[in-house]
Amino acid sequence: VQLQAFGGGLVQAGGSLRLSCAASGRTFSNSHMSWFRQAPGKEREFVARISRSASITTYADSVKGRFTISRDNAKNTVYLQMNSLKPEDTAVYYCGARYSDTGLYDYWGHGTLVTVSS
Repeated sequence: VQLQAFGGGLVQAGGSLRLSCAASGRTFSNSHMSWFRQAPGKEREFVARISRSASITTYADSVKGRFTISRDNAKNTVYLQMNSLKPEDTAVYYCGARYSDTGLYDYWGHGTLVTVSS
């Protein structure tokens, strides 16, 4: 499976960005999809997750109410709509795919850099 994340960039605080992650190589609709991020000097942290059918979404407290994860199984793509961005959202954002209900992620994308200026 290949995951390609894109949509990052430079945005001012309070602005919005939408990240996309396109998947190929395995049945996309069978995977739980997540976004993680890693800020400079920090460990990778969970941002949001969406179930196979998009019926369940989960968010980190730090982004709840500002970010929305969604997916289009027909396009093999997962999205992360980020609103009201803050400088502390600055990080490289990664998408991950997990085919089991629990456990480690099976595949990761290369990441896309989001920089939020104050």
